Order: sequence, then structure tokens, then C-alpha cells
Amino acid sequence: MTSDRPAIFSFFAGAGFLDLGFEYSGFNIVYVNEVFSSFMAAYRYSRELLKLPQPDYGYHHGEAGDVSNLVEEIQAQRLLELVNNCRKSHNIIGFIGGPPCPDFSIGGKNKGYLGDNGKLSAVYIELICQNLPDFFLFENVNGLWRTKKHRLFFESLKIRLQQAGYILTERLINAIEYGVPQNRERIILIGFYQNFIHKIKILNQLNIGFWQKHTTHSQQKILAYPWPQRQSFQADSILPCPDNIIPELTVEFWFRKNSVQNHPNAEHYFQPRAGMSKFATVDEGDDSKKSFKRLHRWRYSPTACYGNNEVHLHPYKMRRISVAEALAIQSLPENFVLPESMSLTNMFKSIGNGVPYLLSQALARTILDFLAIN
Repeated sequence: MTSDRPAIFSFFAGAGFLDLGFEYSGFNIVYVNEVFSSFMAAYRYSRELLKLPQPDYGYHHGEAGDVSNLVEEIQAQRLLELVNNCRKSHNIIGFIGGPPCPDFSIGGKNKGYLGDNGKLSAVYIELICQNLPDFFLFENVNGLWRTKKHRLFFESLKIRLQQAGYILTERLINAIEYGVPQNRERIILIGFYQNFIHKIKILNQLNIGFWQKHTTHSQQKILAYPWPQRQSFQADSILPCPDNIIPELTVEFWFRKNSVQNHPNAEHYFQPRAGMSKFATVDEGDDSKKSFKRLHRWRYSPTACYGNNEVHLHPYKMRRISVAEALAIQSLPENFVLPESMSLTNMFKSIGNGVPYLLSQALARTILDFLAIN
């Protein structure tokens, strides 16, 4: 008997933000791949806490390349066997993943497809072409789309996919369009296998309407609102929400929504090694520098990126933001928790690498709508 819930093979899964959005939207996560053991442990911990079922085909710890014939032909054959086996019990199979992106990031290493991480994008595309899932999702930083040399590489990946039989649609999205309190641009590429589309007789066209149904706000309109700018930092100050903004897109709204002060990860934040005097000199809302950006409570956050010495300060506390607060900025449900055994560095790294939950949920629903599944 086949299942109406499409099956998902997840690659570069991290702590599972993207997967969670798909699972809560009606997909079935059957296979999980992640190279970092700390991220994998967090993924498993959160699933147990949320009482979600274990993936049918288990957790696979290792580089995605380890299951491609670029590295190990036996492993590639094993993945193909799992996909074929899955087809016996699921009507639809999809691959989702966001290969590590620092090599394409403007603020990162910028090594492109020659970098160790950059190579993984080609590996992921090759996995798709070898296994031919009915659809796939590929997520990456905007540098892959905006930077000329990286864009050429991206176009070559698309050609490979089209040659394999995929019909593609792409969009440079901003997470804030989907209700995430964060100005975060990402390129999303979605493909549907041509034979599969013809088989289920889908008549929808992959045009702009495909992307718009599950957006909640217009990016252009959001950025035009009279958001508060900078003001002197005052610890534990009280500041009413101003008129003429969108409260649900603000940091403070999500801090309250997720009860961050009572969250299990509330006390997980970095303590400064030296004095804290420099913290007080940064105005609330001053996010102009690469590091030591202080959030404004009544504005959305800059991109949640906590590596490369980028530090985000609490709007009205004399400290950096906590893990609980970072999770709220990524729009995770209040009951999503990272394990205490995880290092602070890995906690923040996994959060910064993850796809915001509301965005992942919207992408999942967009695909479901296209597949005409209610």
C-alpha cells in the first residue's frame, strides 16, 4: 500500500529546521544525512522531545559525498536501493537540502565551487540526477545567485538538472516575506521530474504565482515601513511598540511569543572574556558593523549569522543574545530545544546555518499545492 504522505530524503540536515517545516506540513522524513555529529545529535534530540517518529531509513552520519559515486560506488548503490524501496510504499519522493554555503557567501570564504564546501553543491545535484526523485529543493546563500562567477556555476548545475529531465523554478527569496523576523535572503531552486509531472497530469505553470501563495508580506512594502532606527542603549529599559510598523515581524514580538526568558536554552549565551563596557557603547538598533550588531526590539533582525566573529547583542540586556532568542529569530516553535550537551559554538552555528522554520513550512506547502495534495 502506498502512502499519501510524500517521502523526504534530507541531506545536510543540520539540526533539522528545514525538515521540521516539511514534516509539520504533511511530508514524511524517511532518510537523514548530516556530517557533523553534534548537529545530528541535536536533530535526534529535538525529534525525541517533539515526539516525532524516527526516519524509516535512519540517520546517516557523513558527508553527502559519501553516498555518491564520486566517493563510494557501493554507498551510491545503497542509496539508490533505498530510494527504489521507498517507491514501493510512497507515491511521491523528494530530496531536500541546503549544502554548506560559506564558499559562496559574500562575507565568507568566497572560494566558490573549488572550496571544500562549494563542491558539495555539485555533489548534491549529482545525487539528484542519479536517483531521480520526483522533486527536489536546493537552498543556498544569495551570493550563489548575485556574484557573477558563482552564478555561472549555479547555471551549470541547472543545465545538469535539466539534462536529467527536471523542470526548474527558482527565486531569490527573503525570509521576512514569510513572517520570519529577519532580513535573510536566500536562493531557492525547486525542480520537478518531467516524467513525474506528466504522469500525475499537473497543469499548473511554474510562474511567479507558484511562489506567492504562501508569502505573508511584500518585501518592498516591509522595508518601506518607518521602522525605528538607532537610539542610546539603556539596560532593562522599557520602550512601547511604535505605531505604523508590523509588530509580528519584530524581535521583541518573537521574544515574547517564544517566552525566551523561560526557555530551556535561555541561559545559553557567550559571556565576554574582558569587560563589558564596549557592549554599552553600541546603540540599540546599530547593526552597521560586521560584528557587535545590537538588535532593535521593535525591528526585524539582520541575517542570523553567528560565525566569522559576527556578534549580535541583546536590545536591552548587557549581553549577547541567547540560544533561545536566536531560535525565536529563526521562527522556531517555542518547544524546539537544543541539547545542553551541545557546545555554545555548535548551538549558534547550527542555528545560523538553518532554514527559518516559517520559511521551510511555506516552501513545503508551496510544493504540496503544486502537487495538488490537500
